[in-house]
Amino acid sequence: MTLGGVLPYIQIVLSVLLIAAILLQQTGASMGGAFGGDNFSAAFHTRRGSEKVLFYAAIILGILFGLSSFIALFLNK
Repeated sequence: MTLGGVLPYIQIVLSVLLIAAILLQQTGASMGGAFGGDNFSAAFHTRRGSEKVLFYAAIILGILFGLSSFIALFLNK
C-alpha cells in the first residue's frame, strides 16, 4: 500500500483520538461564567497529572491531524 492508500485510515484514527482527548478534558468552569456571572474558578490554575497529559495529547494530535491533511492535499494533486 502507498501513503495515499493508508492516509485516510490514519486520519480517521487521529480524528477519533483527538475527539476523545478533547472530550475527556475536565473544565472547572460552570455555566454561570458563560452568562457573565462571577466565576472564580476561571482564574489561572496549573494542570497536573492526567489533565496535563490530555492537554498535551490534544495539542500533538491536532498538529498531526493538520499535517496529515496537508499531506493528503498535496498527494491528491
